Amino acid sequence: MRIVRSPRALVFAALFFTAAAHAQNVDPYLRDIETKYIFGITEGSGIGLEGEKEFSLETLSRMGKGGGSRYWASETKAEFEFTPNQYIQLEFGPFMSAHRIKDVPDFDNRNQFGLGGFFGEIRYQLLDRSQSQPLAVTLSAEPEWRRIDETSGRIVDNYELELKVNADVELIPNRFYFGANLLYEPEATHDPDRVGAGWQKESKGGVSGALSYRVLPQVFLGAEAWYLRHYDGSLFNTFTGDAVFVGPTLYVQLGPKMFMTAAWNVQVTGSEVDDPTAKLNLSEFSRQRAKLKVAVEF
Repeated sequence: MRIVRSPRALVFAALFFTAAAHAQNVDPYLRDIETKYIFGITEGSGIGLEGEKEFSLETLSRMGKGGGSRYWASETKAEFEFTPNQYIQLEFGPFMSAHRIKDVPDFDNRNQFGLGGFFGEIRYQLLDRSQSQPLAVTLSAEPEWRRIDETSGRIVDNYELELKVNADVELIPNRFYFGANLLYEPEATHDPDRVGAGWQKESKGGVSGALSYRVLPQVFLGAEAWYLRHYDGSLFNTFTGDAVFVGPTLYVQLGPKMFMTAAWNVQVTGSEVDDPTAKLNLSEFSRQRAKLKVAVEF
C-alpha cells in the first residue's frame, strides 16, 4: 500500500475534508428570501437581484355576492418582470378576465372568458434592509387598462392606478417577518351601453398587516388582514362602505428558480352607507377572494 508523505498533499486533503464537513453543516435557513411574495395579497419590499428576470402567472379571484346568487370573477396576469438595478423593478403584461355570474341583483348573468386588458408596474426600493436596519420599504405604481369590468364583466373602457407603500420588518433573521401595505387606488370607467352616463369615477383606500413564518427552509406559512374603504370620486370624495378581510397565506420554493404563493381572504365584517343593517359589504366587495401565483426566475 502506498502512503502519501508529501506535506503539501496532506494540507490539501485537510482543506478538502474541512470544506466538505462545513458544507454539510450549513444552516439551510441562512439562505435569503425575496420578501415580496411571502405575505399573500399583501406585498413585501423585495425587488429581486440586479439583472434578474422572471415570468409568472398570477390569478386573483373574487367569490360570492348576496342572497342565493352565484358569483365568481377572476383576472389572470401573464407577467414579465425585470430588475435593471438594485433599486428599480419593472413589470408588465396582459391579463385575462373570467366571470360566472347568476342571479346577482343588478348584474347580468354571464359565463365568459376573454382578454381583460394590460398592466404595467414600477417598484422603487426606498429603504433597504441591513444588519442594523431590519425595516425595508418599497414604493409601487401599477397603471391598468381594462376592456372588461372586473366586477360585472361588462365591456367598458376602464383606467386604474394602484399606488402602494410596501414595507416589511425582519422579526427573527431569515425566519419570521411582518409586512404591511398602504393602498390608494383611483379609477375611471366609461360604459358605452349606458347612454349619457359619462365617466364614473371611484377610489379605494386600504391598509394591511401580515405575518409570515419560515416553517421549513422552502416553506412559509402566515396570515394577513386587510381593511378596505370604497368611495365615489377619485379623491376619496364620498364614502360608500368598507370591509375587513382575513385569511391564511402560503409560500413554497419549488426549486432554485421556481416558486408559488397562495392566499385566501374571507370578509368578516363590513358596512354599506345605502344599507346600514348589512353586516357585510357585498356591493363594493366580494365575500371571499383568493390569489395563486407561480413564477420562474431566469
